[in-house]
Amino acid sequence: MALMFPRLARNFARNGYYPTDEITLERTLQALAPSSTGRMRIFDPCAGEGAALAEAAHLLGREQVEAFAVEYDSQRADHARKLLDRVLHSDLMDTMISRQSFGLLWLNPPYGDLVSDQAGTSQYQGTGRRRLEKLFYQRTLPLLQYGGVLVFIVPHYVLDDELCGWLCSHFAELRIHAAADPTFKQVVIFGIRVRRQDICRTSNVTEMRDLMRAIGAGEKAAEALPAIWPWERYAVLPVVNELEHFYRMTLEPEQFGAEIHRLKGLWPDFVLHFRQTGARPRPPVKALSRWHLALALAAGAITGVVTSRSGRVLALKGDTHKDKVAKTEFTEDEDGNVSETRILTDRFVPIIRAWDMTPGSEHLGRVVTISSSADASPEPDLPVAAAPPTPSPTELFESGRLLFTQSVQHLVENRLLDAIFYLDRHFAGDWGELSEDDWNSNQRALKTGDRLISCYEISAGDETRLWIITDRDRGATTVLLPSDY
Repeated sequence: MALMFPRLARNFARNGYYPTDEITLERTLQALAPSSTGRMRIFDPCAGEGAALAEAAHLLGREQVEAFAVEYDSQRADHARKLLDRVLHSDLMDTMISRQSFGLLWLNPPYGDLVSDQAGTSQYQGTGRRRLEKLFYQRTLPLLQYGGVLVFIVPHYVLDDELCGWLCSHFAELRIHAAADPTFKQVVIFGIRVRRQDICRTSNVTEMRDLMRAIGAGEKAAEALPAIWPWERYAVLPVVNELEHFYRMTLEPEQFGAEIHRLKGLWPDFVLHFRQTGARPRPPVKALSRWHLALALAAGAITGVVTSRSGRVLALKGDTHKDKVAKTEFTEDEDGNVSETRILTDRFVPIIRAWDMTPGSEHLGRVVTISSSADASPEPDLPVAAAPPTPSPTELFESGRLLFTQSVQHLVENRLLDAIFYLDRHFAGDWGELSEDDWNSNQRALKTGDRLISCYEISAGDETRLWIITDRDRGATTVLLPSDY
């Protein structure tokens, strides 16, 4: 927290801001000593305006000290940036900071109870009273290097049995004193961080724990901070490692803007991130079959706009879904008992959608869907699914799902049949070469919703007739040859 004169402190306390008064700060700093070798790194996770940590850096030797801080309030963070080396405007819980990176932890956290948090996002771990002071202690303790100095400024009533136990387990050479200004009922706790196994369980540790408990319960009053520190001062250790992480998890708008400016965009080299470069594609070992091409299309290896040799332009998009193939086997034992075994086998079905974008084409804008099963030799009368053509103003009814039988699909792929031409006639009510009775039946079916059938003469190799049937519920329209029926 920031440095604050006593006459202003009471006004800030009402807003949840608990700064360190001038006299307490001056006497606390007397207990600190700089490292005799190397530069030091100090940290305040609730820096306020940064005055307290700046004074500590000045005492330790400003040229040898790197001062880091976190402050939640934007105005106070801006002020702290003028005094300290690095300041994050952030919630401490939204930061990433390297462990064991600081020789001094100046911890004057916000005071108050934690809001009940069933989701556990407060990161608090403990069984005692849930307090902000204890949460900040847990969050910042790992940031202090072993042998580092803790200055912990909190209200005395926060010292419950749990917090006293933590302090005695994590720190040696503990001392506790009352702040010079009694406004916030604060105590100042000094300690040197040690590993738990290095703490000697002597009577001094037990006495210190009992003393802090009594002060927390209000049974005893802590001794006031001495005007002149009479004991050996706490030496701030030099830096032992580089500070790899010190940043906010979610970017501030200013920080995000600075990164965009520094990188000259989100992706300074778009091709490097989104396209393979420098690698020359290898040709396949052997010519790809239609099935291989279908798989490549469905897997997305071939996608985008494709131009055929005939000049037809298609925008392709592939997809693949998994289906089950059911197989039933019957076996009979010696007693004549018949058992049935059902086997379900996975198969991957690629679906390729093509959008005709050929300039000047009469089929411009049409979407055709081709679906192939994983069977090597599908049934000859198995229809192949295709997407319904784009409705035109002349269509008299809904086409539903469009299906081609395998034989029709073969004719279309080999350019022996233009199925779209006959579909347009069918949807427009041109039923082709039907008898008068069948024609009239179709006209009535337009009103009653019954099945519609068309018959057209074609010249496609050995095939001379084409049928198109729209189901009664208008759910599907099938293009087939008489031999498929």
